[in-house]
Amino acid sequence: MAENQICDTLQIHAGSILGHCYEVVDLLGEGSFGLVTKCCNTETNEMVAIKVSKNNSEIMHQAREEITILKQLQCLDPDQCHIVRWNDFFFNKHLICLNFELLDQNLRIFQQERNIETLSIGEISPILYQMATALLHLSNIGIVHMDIKTENIMVVDCNQEPLTFKLIDFGLAKVVSSLKPSDYGQTTWYRAPEVMLGIPFNEAIDMWSLGIVAVNLATGHHLYPGETDYDALSYIIETQGTPSDSMLERGLRSHYYFKKQNDSSSGWQFKTPDEMGSPPAESRALNLKSLEEIEVVQKCDKEGLFVNLVTMMLQLDHELRIKPAEFLLHSFFNPSLTLHSVDKENPSSSPTNSSQTEQIQVEDQKETAIQEQAKDGWLKRLFRRIQGAFKRN
Repeated sequence: MAENQICDTLQIHAGSILGHCYEVVDLLGEGSFGLVTKCCNTETNEMVAIKVSKNNSEIMHQAREEITILKQLQCLDPDQCHIVRWNDFFFNKHLICLNFELLDQNLRIFQQERNIETLSIGEISPILYQMATALLHLSNIGIVHMDIKTENIMVVDCNQEPLTFKLIDFGLAKVVSSLKPSDYGQTTWYRAPEVMLGIPFNEAIDMWSLGIVAVNLATGHHLYPGETDYDALSYIIETQGTPSDSMLERGLRSHYYFKKQNDSSSGWQFKTPDEMGSPPAESRALNLKSLEEIEVVQKCDKEGLFVNLVTMMLQLDHELRIKPAEFLLHSFFNPSLTLHSVDKENPSSSPTNSSQTEQIQVEDQKETAIQEQAKDGWLKRLFRRIQGAFKRN
């Protein structure tokens, strides 16, 4: 941010002092909630990220809710659990400021700045593994993130730790036990079908969103980029089929998008654009008739492990969706294994998880294998770029 650039709403600019010792160095991001600044602690010279909430009653309430969640997360090791470290909060006059560790770049910016459309399997593996690790620990303490997307997955340090990632932004996070079917969350493109339909939901919505992230990283395109829930549902149905009658029967909003046939044998039917009173919309760059058509990945995906994993993450029925503990045991994360423990004909099946303790004991061994696989992917990409440079010259 240029030194004279100012946030019109909050009147915060480079050189501003937040609290008693945090000097604003740069503006990292701005949204409806307020802004995130890069600050230097003038007493310790430590660089941190300060999230400043706008002086708005609704946003201030949300900030207080976020603090409540962040306090619950303090029982977790942020490095081992791959979640952002929260230091504390303070008031700058009437504004609530949240103090976090400073991370490098989110995945969207990381791809944009390097002009990378897709990542290799080796590069995707550590991202998914570490985010599933975060989801496992969040689930263990009964927290649902509610906003998993590429913008909320950060590279810790692109130079020193390019294979280490952390989950950020708990502004929409909730306690699972407090969730109600009428609750609404997630960015539309990453929103799980049970949320759209008003079906009682739980932390499985985070796994759905992570599945969408996985496809995005592997193909360079959003899978279901609907501007509305109706558009997104139409894309989901075209690729994965219609949700089951049992799902639709439980949805508070099912009648808004579907009509129930008088003939009980015909079940539910998705409404047409005319019936919805909206023109047909098509915003997909990636139009798949099934998840198996992710050919970009299959070309280098031995035995279809990635596609199998994504299919389990994107189960329409959240009760059949793979859970984090099962996810971390999937053969995709161990190149020496095959799909002998995964039923290819029934993607909803999952490896048997004997105990959570056993899963945690093997995490370090698997993560080492993943990092080696990822390094190989980075080296291959670098070699291809060097070759391209010589050819152009």
